[in-house]
Amino acid sequence: MKLLAPAPGWTAQADVIVVGSGIAGLTTALHARTFGLSVLIVTKSKVDEGSTKWAQGGIAAALGPGDTPDQHLKDTLVAGAELCDVDAVRILVTEGPAAVRKLIERGAKFDTEDTGEISLTREGGHLRNRILHAGGDATGAEVSRALLAAVRDDPEIEVVEDALVLDAIKDKTDSVCGVTLHVIGAGSRDGVGRALGRAVVLATGGLGQVFAQTTNPSVSTGDGVALALRAGAKVSDVEFIQFHPTVLWLGDNTQGQQPLISEAVRGEGAYLLDDTGTRFMVAEHELAELAPRDVVAIASMRRMNQSGAHHVWLDVRHLTGFADRFPTIYASCLAHGIDPMKDLIPVAPASHYASGGVRVDLNGRTSVPGLYACGETACSGVHGANRLASNSLLEGLVFSARIAADIAQNLIAQLTPSKDNSKAILLDPSMRREIQLSMSRGAGVLRSSDSLLQTSAELTRIQDRTSIVPCVEAWETTNLFQLAEAILKAALIRQETRGSHWREDFPNSEINWRKRIIQELDEKGNWSTSYQEVGNS
Repeated sequence: MKLLAPAPGWTAQADVIVVGSGIAGLTTALHARTFGLSVLIVTKSKVDEGSTKWAQGGIAAALGPGDTPDQHLKDTLVAGAELCDVDAVRILVTEGPAAVRKLIERGAKFDTEDTGEISLTREGGHLRNRILHAGGDATGAEVSRALLAAVRDDPEIEVVEDALVLDAIKDKTDSVCGVTLHVIGAGSRDGVGRALGRAVVLATGGLGQVFAQTTNPSVSTGDGVALALRAGAKVSDVEFIQFHPTVLWLGDNTQGQQPLISEAVRGEGAYLLDDTGTRFMVAEHELAELAPRDVVAIASMRRMNQSGAHHVWLDVRHLTGFADRFPTIYASCLAHGIDPMKDLIPVAPASHYASGGVRVDLNGRTSVPGLYACGETACSGVHGANRLASNSLLEGLVFSARIAADIAQNLIAQLTPSKDNSKAILLDPSMRREIQLSMSRGAGVLRSSDSLLQTSAELTRIQDRTSIVPCVEAWETTNLFQLAEAILKAALIRQETRGSHWREDFPNSEINWRKRIIQELDEKGNWSTSYQEVGNS
């Protein structure tokens, strides 16, 4: 299966093709270079405009006094609601501290105490202070700056900006040997080319734009996951969409990327209040506002539904030094007419992070030879049913190193592309907003059989709205549609509540659902589903 697109008119080549320029993609490229491999980075927008730079909270790692990887592992498993791959989590937390130190060696500068020690804070679900941050609430921007500087210093890393990846290129054995892509804004709509490599790494970030409101940038249309699906790769855990509970509410008619109020704000002592001024999280969870994100998001939605309110309130008025600790958030609030030192901040849940994605092993390999995935694009199993705060940047650091090492160890000769005769699809780009609204209504924080089936019926009607005019907007809309289909199918199948998947008609977690839902798409567009049991050790 493939997107309807013109034939490639040009070719680029490198040992490793990395698609995406966030923390996962850039770190993969840098590690690949340590093995002497040439690298081509393909990125959808400008090289510094992915999700990484928007990360406010920080990076979790067991670096503080008294903290250990084992404690970090336990917190991650609790948040993951018994669906984490324990081996993957163990790799994350044990290799994480060294990966962070390597990032510091590459030039990343984190906030420090007066003693010179790295300053560590706490976020929801963590029982220790283990969150490194930079610029107060600009961690992602600093990480991106440091990695980009290292990439730009290496002449053997080529970067192609403004390039939307389309589909995988395969050889006669069905192994991936490259990708097709379209250069956006290059003066024409037929700027399709191909990048050939001995390995392809998908690091395209998340799929937040499937929903009407999200913290993700506009480029987060799940292009890598959709590409992998069409290439025959397995995806899993896609029903577990994390909705960040504290996103600045700007009105019901707003769409696209919304301003995030970092979890670290609650880590510093902020309160959540309902319309009556009641601090409602105290009665919901022993950690109150520092409960895992799914707990906070669901509690907020319930309060909103009970009162008919469009949002709840975040109270930071009692915090000292708020403007200095969170300068980006402070400025964002002021820009929208809110003075956090005097006013309550209206917040509501919005799509934030996909815990699932392309199913990979402990070295980032997908089920299709030659194709790897890393970061939010991948599902390594470290997040289970709900990602622990600030584990996402750490995942990109740790597994990118493992991917590069695996590629170097198993590098093959460049394969010869075969002609792709599979079914070509393309949706009318005007359907994008309908997809987003439908998914937000029926597959958001709170779900039920009725809401999911209604959304599924709406998508069935949308799929007949096809297009014969290839363009960026149509390709993105088609990707969003296929991802919405995958999320809906998995959400309907999982008849329980677990982590960030909340079924109002199945409110309890069930032991028989301690398994992954794995989906595949064949070359004719037919879906198949299988299951993988999740063990205790």
